[in-house]
Amino acid sequence: MQISLFITCFNDTLFPDTGKATVQLLERLGHTVEFPMEQTCCGQMHYNTGYHDEAIPLVRKFVEVFGDAEAIVAPSASCVAMVHEFYHKVAERAEDRGLAREVDRVVPRVFELSQFLVDELGVEDVGAYYPHRVTYHPTCHSLRMLKVGDAPLRLLHNVKGLDLIELPAAEECCGFGGTFAVKNADTSMAMLGDKIRHIKDTGAEVCIAGDNSCLMHIGGALQRQRGGVKTVHLAEILASTED
Repeated sequence: MQISLFITCFNDTLFPDTGKATVQLLERLGHTVEFPMEQTCCGQMHYNTGYHDEAIPLVRKFVEVFGDAEAIVAPSASCVAMVHEFYHKVAERAEDRGLAREVDRVVPRVFELSQFLVDELGVEDVGAYYPHRVTYHPTCHSLRMLKVGDAPLRLLHNVKGLDLIELPAAEECCGFGGTFAVKNADTSMAMLGDKIRHIKDTGAEVCIAGDNSCLMHIGGALQRQRGGVKTVHLAEILASTED
């Protein structure tokens, strides 16, 4: 399959290893991956902060860049959820029927990585090897908006050498929520404190998630507390091998 990588601006700027791992993984499974250089932000930050009109040109750019792609895959449930849940609303706000038609055409071909592997490709064992004790944090967008279900867990259960420990209160938010963590810092930190306590209780060496935004939030607290737990994106785990 010809796959277009939608890396997201967050990963591109702060976590480039996640994009590299995504490409490595998909190519190992026999697919061709292209990276459209013209891609920009999906507009989530603008839309969630109330700048709905400013999100319109970003939606136009997205459907222009990815309009002819066979499949569009991103290692970010958050950004994929923006495309699936809000692009139609942005097109309606723009009062542009042409844009709405393009959104209708593109959205079904946009996938979060684990969802794409399990639900579209039917792959649960990607040949990964990661000999560590880990726990998995399911991010809010993956759970509540994309409804990826147990796809990430099914992939992790097939990683050779990996010891997966269930995270207590896993479905509770980590408190990041993009600009929520800035606007509601005290609430965010209280939620983060609960999440960190649960992660430490597992005794895991590594906390895994499918969104680097949440991992940045969690990882920052773990580092400040010298918790001895590192954070790693799901794509990087799945891309790891014995060689």
